[in-house]
Amino acid sequence: MKLILKQTVENLGESGTVVDVKPGYARNYLLPQGLAYEASEANLRKIEEEQAKAEERSRRDYLEARRRASQLEGAALTFQEQASDEGKLYGSVSAVDIAEGLNAQELDFEVERKHVDLADPIKEVGEYQVRVVLHEEVELEIPVQVERADD
Repeated sequence: MKLILKQTVENLGESGTVVDVKPGYARNYLLPQGLAYEASEANLRKIEEEQAKAEERSRRDYLEARRRASQLEGAALTFQEQASDEGKLYGSVSAVDIAEGLNAQELDFEVERKHVDLADPIKEVGEYQVRVVLHEEVELEIPVQVERADD
């Protein structure tokens, strides 16, 4: 039975490809899960339209991310935190703090916590380069300075 995959299916094929599968697999799994269409002319046109829309959406998202990245160029953050004499922070600087610090600057969009790529919170005084990922193809590094607050 010939089907057009709507989504990528492991060990079968990529989205938009025409595959030949056994009727039971198609009838019992692929079609009910919405993973494939029957390979008719109308469905081939439908897949082409969906792919074109997805490409257009991806291109718009990429261009928007590039525009946002240009606004963040040159941005730098400085945090004044309570710390011990050895430079260990009593708290930490997290991705949420960095996102809020960027949002406090005059941007026409909001940086979300998920955009800030910070594996572990910053727990020591120093300079750090924090990666901000706005799109899978658009990322930049923001310098973050953590200083010991004067008591």
